[in-house]
Amino acid sequence: MDIGELLKFSTPESLLIITWNNILKQHFCPFKAKVINNIGCLKKGQIVWVEQIKVTQELKTVFIIDGQAYYYYHLDIIIE
Repeated sequence: MDIGELLKFSTPESLLIITWNNILKQHFCPFKAKVINNIGCLKKGQIVWVEQIKVTQELKTVFIIDGQAYYYYHLDIIIE
């Protein structure tokens, strides 16, 4: 799948997630996430707000936090 094909199903303001009980939900920005690895100025355990979701040319998801991009795998989405 190329980036154009992938972006047909995504927006910078929302994310499709599968819940623990296999329900597909759309999660809208801004949303909270917990930092699971120290990265940049973010510290493990810190709660942050994800402003936007982007996709790199290598098709990796990044979360925009305070104007900075962080790979998704450094954060856990908080669903309330």
